[in-house]
Parts: sequence; C-alpha cells; structure tokens
Amino acid sequence: MAEAIENYKPGSVRRVKLKNFLTYHDVEFFPGSRLNIVVGANGTGKSSILCALCLGLGGNPNLLGRADDLKIFVAHNQVRAEIEVELVPEENETHVIRRSIDVEATGTGSTFFLNGTKVTQKHVRKLVKDTYKIQIDNLCTFLPQDKVGNFSGFTPKELLVETEKAISPHLYDNHLSLIEMQGKLKTDETDVVSIADKLKQLEEENEQLEREKKSMEEREKLILDIGKLKQKKAWLKFDESRIIAAQKKTDKENAKRNLKEAHAHLRPLREKSEAVKNQVSMVKNRAKELASEVKDQDRSFEKCMSKYDKFQDEIESCGQEVNSIDSLQRRAQKEVEKQSRKVDELNKQFEQYPAQDELNDARNKTQQELRAIKGRLDRAKKEMNAVNAKADELHSRSQTLERKLKKMQDDKAQRKARIFRTQPNLKNTFNFIDSNREMFRRPVHGPIVCTIDPKNVNAATFVEQHVPNTTLKSYVVECDEDYNLLYREVNEKRNMPINIIKVPQGRLESIKRMYSDEKMNMFKSDHGVLGYLDELIKCPDAVLQALINFSNLHSVLVGNEKTQESLDRHGLLDILSEKEDGSGKPQASCIFSMSRGKSYKYTSQVSRFSGKIFLRVDDVLPAKMLAPGIPQQQKDVLIEELDQIQSQKLELEPVAQAARETYQVIEAEGKDGHQKLNETKRILGDFKTLMLKVATAKRKLEDVNQEASKDYEAEKHSLIKKLKKHVQSSIQMLEAGGSSHDKLMTATYMLAGNKMTVDGLVACAQRMEERITEKESASKALEDVYNEISRAFVQARDNLRKLKNEADKIAPLKSADGTELPLKAELEALPESLDEVEIRLEEAVDKVESIQDNPEVLQAYEQRKLEIERTKKRLGGLEQEKNDKITELESILAPWEAALMNTVKKVNVLFSKYMKDLGCAGEIRLKTADDDNVNSEDGYGDFREWGVEILVKFREKSSLQVLSARVQSGGERSVSTIMYLMALQELMVAPFRCVDEINQGLDERNERLVFRRIVENSTKIPNNAHSLCDHSGQYFLITPKLLPNLTDMENEAVTLLFIFNGPYNFDHCSDWKVNDFLGKKRIRCDENEANKENNIVNEAAGQECKPHVRANKISRKKSS
Repeated sequence: MAEAIENYKPGSVRRVKLKNFLTYHDVEFFPGSRLNIVVGANGTGKSSILCALCLGLGGNPNLLGRADDLKIFVAHNQVRAEIEVELVPEENETHVIRRSIDVEATGTGSTFFLNGTKVTQKHVRKLVKDTYKIQIDNLCTFLPQDKVGNFSGFTPKELLVETEKAISPHLYDNHLSLIEMQGKLKTDETDVVSIADKLKQLEEENEQLEREKKSMEEREKLILDIGKLKQKKAWLKFDESRIIAAQKKTDKENAKRNLKEAHAHLRPLREKSEAVKNQVSMVKNRAKELASEVKDQDRSFEKCMSKYDKFQDEIESCGQEVNSIDSLQRRAQKEVEKQSRKVDELNKQFEQYPAQDELNDARNKTQQELRAIKGRLDRAKKEMNAVNAKADELHSRSQTLERKLKKMQDDKAQRKARIFRTQPNLKNTFNFIDSNREMFRRPVHGPIVCTIDPKNVNAATFVEQHVPNTTLKSYVVECDEDYNLLYREVNEKRNMPINIIKVPQGRLESIKRMYSDEKMNMFKSDHGVLGYLDELIKCPDAVLQALINFSNLHSVLVGNEKTQESLDRHGLLDILSEKEDGSGKPQASCIFSMSRGKSYKYTSQVSRFSGKIFLRVDDVLPAKMLAPGIPQQQKDVLIEELDQIQSQKLELEPVAQAARETYQVIEAEGKDGHQKLNETKRILGDFKTLMLKVATAKRKLEDVNQEASKDYEAEKHSLIKKLKKHVQSSIQMLEAGGSSHDKLMTATYMLAGNKMTVDGLVACAQRMEERITEKESASKALEDVYNEISRAFVQARDNLRKLKNEADKIAPLKSADGTELPLKAELEALPESLDEVEIRLEEAVDKVESIQDNPEVLQAYEQRKLEIERTKKRLGGLEQEKNDKITELESILAPWEAALMNTVKKVNVLFSKYMKDLGCAGEIRLKTADDDNVNSEDGYGDFREWGVEILVKFREKSSLQVLSARVQSGGERSVSTIMYLMALQELMVAPFRCVDEINQGLDERNERLVFRRIVENSTKIPNNAHSLCDHSGQYFLITPKLLPNLTDMENEAVTLLFIFNGPYNFDHCSDWKVNDFLGKKRIRCDENEANKENNIVNEAAGQECKPHVRANKISRKKSS
C-alpha cells in the first residue's frame, strides 16, 4: 500500500512501473518517501531499477556506463519496453512520465509521453531539471553501479562542479558566469592594450605630421625668397651683360683695323712668287725629256745583259749534262748490285717461316678454343650477375630501410606531425607564424610542446603531467610588439585561439633552486633523486624561462625506485618540506618517483589557514603529446629486418666471391687464348707481307738491270754541238750591251745638271710660298678674330635685349607712366653680387627640394587630431566598461565565494565528524587557483582552477592525503565517497538520490557504521521542519545483501524493496501475502528459540519480523 503523499518531497518518485524492461516482464512498485533499501541477489534486477529511473526521466544510456544503444534495455525476445515514472507534484498537477522503447523503430526508437500526451525528450529534461531539480547526470546525486569508480577519480575541479550542481544550480551558474566574465575581462584587457598602443601610434604619427606642417610653412617662405632672388638675379645678369656688350664693341673695331693692314702687306709677295713658279715649270719640262732618254737606254742595256745571262746558263747546263751521263752509268750499275743483295736477304727470311697451311691450321684451332672459353665465360658471367643482382637488391632494401629508420628516429619531427594532426588550430597558427617570421621583431618560439626535446621517455611523461596543456600549446614571444601583433593577426583577424607567453628579450634568468647543492647531493646519494625536471629537457632559453615562470619546472624533483622507497619508509616528504633557512616553517614540494613500472607524482601544499601540509598523490599516465614520434616497437621491427638483410648479405658474400673468382679464371684463359690467336695472326700477316716484299724486290731488280743496259753516246754528241752555239750568241749580246751603256751614261750626266737647277728654283719658290702662307695665315687669323668678335658682339647685344625684356617681365621696376615701383627698393636691399645671389638662391632651392611638397599634410594633421580625440574617448569607454565588468564580477564573486566557502565549511565539519565516528580523519578543502600558483592578470586567480579536495587518513601515524586510487584501497575510497555524499545530503536540492552497491568491499565494522550513517542522515527530521515533507529527501540504496542484526533498521522511514527472481517466484505480485509469511516465520522462530545463534534463521527473524518496518516485494513473471 502506497504511503501518504504528504510525506513526499516534491519531485520524489511516487510510483514506478516497468514492462519488458531488462529482467522485468511486468512490475509496479511504490518507493517510500525517505530511505529505500533495494535488496536482492546478484542478477535479479536491482541495478535495473536505477537504469529505469535514469532512462525514464529523460537520461541517455551513456550516463549509466553500461551501453550506448537504448534498444539493449528491451527484454529478450521482446520488441517494445515501457518505463513509467510518477513524480510527486510540487503543486496540484501530478506528472506521469512514460517512455516507450521500440526495437524495430528507426533512430533511437524512443518516445516520451507526459500525462498521456506525446512530448519530446527535451521537454521531459526541462521539466525534470528546472521544475523538480532532479540531477540524473550528477554523480553526487545519481551514482550507478558502473560509475562508482568514477567518483573517486574526480579531479578537484570536477568534484567542485558536481558539488555545486548538487547543492545549488545557482552556485554553479555563478561559477560559470565568473569563468565567462573572466574570459571577457582578458579580452577587454587585450582590447585596451591594443587601443592604447593604437593611441600611442597615432600620437607619434601626429608628432611627425606636426613636424611636416612646420616644414611646409618654412617651404612656403623659402619659395617667396626664391622669387625675390630670381628677380634680383635677372637685373644683375642684365647689368653684367651690358658691360660685356660694350667691351665686345671695342674689340670689334680694333680687329677690323688690324685686318686691313695685313691685306696691304700680302700683295707684293704674291706677284714675285708667281714669276719663280713660271721659271720652275720650264726647267722641269727639259728634265722630263732627259729622264725619258735615260730610261730607254737603260732598258736596252738591261735587255742585252739578260740575254747574255741566259746564254751563259744554257752553256753551264749543257756542260753539266755531258758530265752527268758518265756518272749515271756508274750509279745504275751500283743500284743493280744493291737490289740483288736485298733480294737474297728477303729469300733467306722467307725460308725461316713455316708453311702457310700450318699457320692457317694453328689460327683455326685457336679460334675454336676461344669459342669454347666464351661459352664458359658467358655462363660464369650470368651466374655472377645473378648473385650481384641479389646483392644489389639486398643493398637497396637495406638503404631504403635505413632511410625509413632514420626518419622514424627523428622524434621531434614525428612528434610535431602527430600533434598537428590532432590539433588543426595549432597547426594553422604555426604555419602562419612560420611563413611570416619577417613580420616579427624578435624570434617567436612554439608551440612549446614542439620545441621541447626530452632526454628520455620518463622525462616526456613527467613534463606532460606537470605542465598544463594550455602552457604546452602556448607560443613564446620576446617583446610587447610581437605579443600584440601575434594576438591581433591570429586571434582577431583569423579568429583562431592562441595562448601567448612573453619572455622579455628571450633571456634565461639565473635559476634559483629550492635546495642547496649540499642537500641536493644528499638527495641523489641517499634517496635516488636524479635531478630537477628542467635538467631533463632541451629547449630554447625563452621556452625554458616560460616553463619556469608558469610551471616552476626548476623546483620539481625527479627520482626513481629508490626514491619511492624513501617516500614510503624513510620520510623523504618531511625532508623535502623542511626549509633550510632555520625558520621551521614548512614549504611546498613536488617530486616524481617510480615503482614497479609505474610513475607517481607527490605534491605537498601548505594550507593558508592552518599551516598544515596536505599531500596529494597522482598516478602519472604515459605521455601523449611528448611521447616519442614512432613507437619503439615499430623501430625494433625495422631494426630486426635490417639485421636479417645484413645476415643474408653476409651469407651471399662467399657465393659472390666464388662466382667472381670463377669468372676471373675463365676470363684469364680467354685472354691467353686471344694472345695466342693474335700472335698466330701476326705471324701469318708477317708471312704475307714478306711474300709481297720479295715480289716487289724482284721487279725492282729487273727495272735497274734494264736502266744499266742503255746507250748514252749519241746523246752526248748532241749536247756538245748545242754548247758551241750558245757560246757564239753570248759574245754578240755582250757587245750590244756595251754600246747601250755608253749612251746611258751621257744622258745621265745631262739629267743630273738639269735637276740641280730645278732644285734651286723650287727651293726659292718654296721660301716665297712659306712667307705668303705665313702672311695669309696671319691675315686669316685676324679675319677669324674679327668675325668671332663680330658674332660675339651681336650675341651680346641680342642677349642684352633678351635679359632686359626678361628683367622687365619678372621684376618691373617702373610702372607704365615711369613711376618707380616698391619692388626696386626691395631688390636694392638684396646683395649686389651675382655670385652671392646665386649662392643664396641655390641654398634656398636645396632647402625647398629637401622638404617634400605635401599640400595635404595640414588636412591630415587636423584629421589625425580628431582621430586621437575619438580614440581617447573610446579608450576611456573601454576602461570604464572594464571597470564595470570588474564591479559586476566582484558583485558575483563575493557572495559566490562566501557561499562556497560556507558550504565547504559545513561539509567539512560533517565529513570530519563522520570520518571521526569511523575512527578515521578527514577534511574537505577548497582548492583555489592560488594553491597551484596559477594567477591571472586580473588578480582573482583562474576560476577554472578552483576545486574541492577530499583529504582522508585511515591510519594513526599517517598524515592527511588527497583521496587517490594510488594511496587508498577500494574500501577506503568507498567509505570516503559515502561520507562525502552524506555530508552533502542536507545541502542538496535534488528531491531524491540513488546509490548502487557502494557498500561493496567494506569490512563488517565499516559497513555497519556506514549503514547507520546512511539511515540516520536519510531518516532524521530537521529541527526547523515546517511540514511532513520538509526533510532531506528520498534516498535509494541498492545492495545485494544486508548484514545480520542491523539495529538501525528499527525506523519507520525505512522502506525495504525486496526483489525476488527465480524458478520459485510468484506468478503475480498479488500472490505475496505478508501476514501469512510473518505467521510462518513466527512459528519457525518459536520452534528454534533454543538455537538463536543459527545465522540463517536469526537473520530472517532480525530483519523481517519487525512489525514497524514497511516492506514491499518486487517480483517479475518468468519470461522466455
């Protein structure tokens, strides 16, 4: 029978009905308003009730940690399941939520109904969450069996979020608002800095414009001065030209007079020179006649002497021919004897050679042997090439694998490629920076994770565990200008997120260590400490400084297995926490250790309030981003394959060597055969050559014999007759030549006398011409001077007129009526020297040219002043807006922090009390950003880093430690989790909570104490209760068993929900008769009163025979 609705808190579960859901065929039950203990053997369907509540109230399967497919929750061999949950109304309207799951439907196959009306899942979730404050996605209020282990694995930040949701959604919303507002403040700060930089830039540009404005005013004044100087220069040039023109006129008159006198002296000389020239002409004509006669006689003499010489040559030639006939006969006889001897010698050489047939047979035999050797050589070469090809193939494979292995061993490049594959924004940011490095003033490093080179795998694991991801993904710049430029280009223009750290000038500051060298040496020798974490990596100085600034890398120690032993047995943590200044105050510390292949991080913090040390131990997971680029296993596979190839090469080497040696032996035989064949061919060739020489020598012998037998007497007689004739002709030519020579000498003497006369007259005429030429040159020079002076005078006169017109045009000194103008007085004030005026004019022009003409500079100057005013107003508005946001943040922060600290304080008091009741110790601590030295620029700390830590102590000699799977056992973690949830219970807003089998793994003592705590907290009525439903709410405790003799069961607020399932189950729940069952149990109790120690009987009597404990039975029909 259902309990009165007035006892239920609004939002509690009034009724649950299941059909074809997991193990339930058709069941309906009514939970109590307070503590509901669901009991049943394993596999009967206890956890299915929790699943039904989660799914029925709009939850998804992934919240249960069992499966992702909703259709799996439909009973076996059924196509549809239904979950119906009735909630206690907040006002009058009761909400009955029904969820139908259809296996054959497409998609999720799920349909929701609210009070019989079809609605969406979103509508149901809104009703559940907003109206009734039910939180099925919060492990603090809804802890399924498969999620129990997740609770103790919460980080402090996650635990705070879940706690805020459970206690007050408004508290959680304020936390989110603070995080959001802090992000906006950071953006506003960036905007303020950017606009301030812009204002500074505008003011600097305006200063430049102001300088340019003054330059333009100076330029205008210089242009006016240039105009006056040009006017003055025009009149000075006119005055100078007037003086030059008067001088030119005087020079012209003097030149004209000198030219007239020169012409008067030149005329008599020309008449005398003409008479000498006529006389020279007459003498030259006679010289020509005599020269012609001399020439004719000379030709006649030369002709006679030429013929004489010819006849003398003929005489000499005939004499030589007569003498040569006798010597020719003697030479022919000697040639016959010489050729006979040569034929005899060749015949002797010919007889030494074997017969030609023998030589041909030897050549053919050698050729056959060579063909056989060639066949063997080809086969040996083929075998050798096959072995070499296999060796080359192994060598090629070996080189390919070596290149691949070398590429794999480049961990830095492989790690960067792997990171960029999973972080596209990081890759895009890096590509932009890498392709635009010339934009930045100083080097830009990053992302940090890609610049770190760990010395080993452990170093990579420790760095990645200690340094936050946001820091590892940050970029490091060395100046403010690069910071602003990078943020503006990447974040504002390209809308890509980026974290930037500034290290001024990229300098690595002097590292101040936590421990002295003496103490560090003791750590290394006695406790196995390897060194500081920053010593295990290589990176640029700027990056290392950033890691030191943001992660205190220089203060983190790294140890080994020996370090772990010292931590466990020799109090190393206490030694690390001792300051060396003698103050006795503790200090925070951090150290990594290793044990049995696992790594751990020990972090001790000093409480700001109590000054106590709190220890936190974290499991160190393998590195992901800093892990080696390629797993060592893949490298080992390549190395093994390379070793196999090397072994094959070593095995192949003897085979290849044998093949080469065989080929070389056969090749040597072939060379010997070729030498033998060539020798045979040479001998055969020499034999044929000798045969040709013998035949040639015999033919030549016949020719010389024929030449020696000739008759030369007739030829000799003819030559003597011819000689006599040539002697007579030679005498005749000698006589004719003597006569011609005499005539030649007479004409030559006469020509010589004539020539002497001509030379005298020509010399006289030449002297006359030289004097005339000299006088004419002087006259011509005077004429040229006169013409030049005349032209100069005309030019000076024209130039004077031109300068006068120009001066009157650009600088008129008088008006049209002859009155002097003021300009004359202004020009008279200027220098009177043309050189001085030109110097001043040149200086003024140079100054004007050095000042760039920019007529728009004044307008730009005024516009820039307006823009500066607007920017100042905008900057002031942004700063005001920032201050408003800070005020708003502080208005939210103060009550949020106060409420949070008050809540943590209350929970801490209850948790400490509950743990003390168990004989243990515990503390709940609020962990702020200051505890991790994570400070934000606004001075409030990073609200994302706030968290709640559970610190427990289960042994008297140990200290409080952060709840962790590394330190505490499974039972200890379960006790801590239950006590924390109990401490939260009175503060929770959710109308009901569910916990599934959380008491498993506890020893009997702790289980009894925990059960008593659950009953007490779930059933007690608050002191200030105003109604029956004013209590902590409904609680579902699911457990497979209960310990016997639990005295805390005597409470009417406890409802037992028994689950029966098996072959002896009832066909229907109405078959269950409570009174009959109790009557039979009383009879059995009476019969066995003497043996009350019997465990099974007394368990039934102790638990189920108490009349004031309400119990419901949940059964299901058997299903196929």
